Amino acid sequence: MRTPLLVVAILAATVAPAIAQDSFTPDAEGFIRNWLVLAPIRMLGESGADEMHYDALDGEAGVKPRPDATVLVGGEPMPWRPHQTKGYFIDFRESFDRENGEHAIGYAVTYVHVDAPMNVTLALGTNDQGKAWLNGIEVMSHEEARVLSRDENRIPVVLVAGQNVLVLKVINEVNNWQACARFLNGETPVTGLTISLTPR
Repeated sequence: MRTPLLVVAILAATVAPAIAQDSFTPDAEGFIRNWLVLAPIRMLGESGADEMHYDALDGEAGVKPRPDATVLVGGEPMPWRPHQTKGYFIDFRESFDRENGEHAIGYAVTYVHVDAPMNVTLALGTNDQGKAWLNGIEVMSHEEARVLSRDENRIPVVLVAGQNVLVLKVINEVNNWQACARFLNGETPVTGLTISLTPR
């Protein structure tokens, strides 16, 4: 009498949908490797500095997307795609659309969880222009074209206990299109963080 029940249990386990991983940690150097990315969004013109003032999401500072959630951008639906970087930086062109990766805007969002408040340095790099918000507050804005350099922008910030929302906006005029982010304590990478792609 137990055999049919055992078979049913095995079949149920076999067909049950896999639960996507949603708990990550920074790499050994502290770089965040897991993001939700929305890209590419066409620039209105050719000046990255001008695009810095264009809010393509009508509320970019406060976005809290979920994996594969769709948002309308310029009347067209676009998904927030989960992404794990190959190296320490997001490579927007190689990972998302090489053919349409010039004169484009991209957003990257991640959720950082800590048990207690932390005074740290947010270290960023972008290619080309970039903005960053932490918990809805603008903490970085760079309006000139540049190549990617790790830790080029260093901003003292406080991570609050619980969830922290880090939003990057990265604009590419031509050629490479990249961004990187990590938290530092002095010069020491902060690796004891929990990274998630789902808001809580």
